Amino acid sequence: MKLEVKKLSKKFNNIFAVNNISFIINKNSTMGLLGPNGCGKTTSIGMMLGLISPSEGEILINGVKINTSNNIEILSKLNFASPYIELPKKLTVKQNLEVYARLYGVKNLNQRIEEISEDLNISQFLNKKNGELSSGQKNRVSLAKSFINKPKILFLDEPTASLDPDLGDFVREYIEKYKSNNELTILLASHNMSEVERLCDNIIMMKEGSVVDKGTCKELINRHGRNNLEETFLKIARSKNELV
Repeated sequence: MKLEVKKLSKKFNNIFAVNNISFIINKNSTMGLLGPNGCGKTTSIGMMLGLISPSEGEILINGVKINTSNNIEILSKLNFASPYIELPKKLTVKQNLEVYARLYGVKNLNQRIEEISEDLNISQFLNKKNGELSSGQKNRVSLAKSFINKPKILFLDEPTASLDPDLGDFVREYIEKYKSNNELTILLASHNMSEVERLCDNIIMMKEGSVVDKGTCKELINRHGRNNLEETFLKIARSKNELV
């Protein structure tokens, strides 16, 4: 599915958290969303998920504007994962996955839970309470939740945070494999520059609520005269007047 954001803004107390951003993520592609903390990434994702109402602008899925009359149908095809949003601690992993599977209307619920648990290597702690898991285990459970409904658009916020290098590579490989076998459009917010370079077709750079640059990884590096994406990120983040 194609995701299009048009002149999207959000004000809190007359201060722009997100200011007039526009971009397109084409079907079956991955867009990196980069920027320093507080630049508006989380607010932008919240609006795209229908959790925050925009002050201005619109969000379209396959050319159809998300509104109150169709958001349930459209949002059922989306999902989101973040290690910073914890699932209910007192429920077991399986119970958490069952709750979200039912919310998304997943058919053959038990079969799907078994599949995703094997894929992400969480079967061994399905019956443990979420609050008893390590941070890395919680991360994988959150990722399993995000794939439970076989989404067409997926929002990932630091998907490999708190994972050791081996598990981080395992998760990135799973995302790549899943995307190659399914139609999946991804918006990835990450501070892991090597992860962004590996997974993303295009990148958006945000700063102080605005999009300040965008392009492929190679285009951004060359445009700013740097050696890699991390150096490019630091140049943009530290510059006072960086514009597209």
